[in-house]
Amino acid sequence: MNNKIIKIVNLVAGLIGVVGIYFLIRLVVAGDEAVMASADLQNSIVSPFIGFTNIILIVAIILAVGFSIWNLILHPKLLKQALLAIAALAVVLVISYMLADGGPVTDMYGNVIKDGEAGNVSKWVSTGIWYTAILGLVGFVLFLLGFVKSLFKA
Repeated sequence: MNNKIIKIVNLVAGLIGVVGIYFLIRLVVAGDEAVMASADLQNSIVSPFIGFTNIILIVAIILAVGFSIWNLILHPKLLKQALLAIAALAVVLVISYMLADGGPVTDMYGNVIKDGEAGNVSKWVSTGIWYTAILGLVGFVLFLLGFVKSLFKA
């Protein structure tokens, strides 16, 4: 990469760090109890810190997605691989949705908890749990296969 671009990126990262340290120092100097007790301090110290963090997050997301799309445009072979990976993840999502239980959320005694009625939200939460479990299992199996393969190579 170009040295000028690297210098610019380092300067921007340093500036972001300095602004973050500034907000952190303001928060530490004010003290936890004072900030929690005063809405004015929360609005003058915590709110700008959260706003700054949100801006950095949005910029990071835009840059990551933008550079990913740009890379896919420059390298069409990678686009095919990316679409296959997205299709595989979609298949896992469909399987997770089929395995998910949309029943009511109950406590340890079998009583339905407050706002735990059966419905769409319960179904999607269960889908997320199954999705994570399936991807974790696949990752673990691939880790073990790589480990065993490396044992026989050495």
